[in-house]
Amino acid sequence: MRATDRWSALSELVGSLVAAGRIRPEDEADILEDLRRREESMSTGIGFGIAIPHTSSDRVTGVVAAFGRSKEGIEFESLDNAPVRFIVLFIVPKDQFQTHLRTLAAIAKFLNDRSVREQLGSAGGVGEILGILNNRAPDSRA
Repeated sequence: MRATDRWSALSELVGSLVAAGRIRPEDEADILEDLRRREESMSTGIGFGIAIPHTSSDRVTGVVAAFGRSKEGIEFESLDNAPVRFIVLFIVPKDQFQTHLRTLAAIAKFLNDRSVREQLGSAGGVGEILGILNNRAPDSRA
């Protein structure tokens, strides 16, 4: 990631979802505002270099997520005041509260594993990061 603060990080990740066709360009500003409101109530920087910004929106029909890594660290006003190196941003359709909670819990549990964070931190690029995420993530069909 190029961002150095949480607001530009949110914008960068949402922009990547727009570029990938996961969010419509006309919905980008509304989704960013929803994420900003959530962050202003309490930072989603949970410690250990992890942030999990999230929101629900009527602008998506399924869970949409983006992963970002910063080698330098991003100021996120985290609970432990440490810079964030890994960000998993996700958006869940409105009125899917259980899905929202399960997604948040699964991401937090996954990134709580120090070996996962070490592998993601030393990964050589996008392909390697995707491989780690695919190989280490729990099977959602189970």
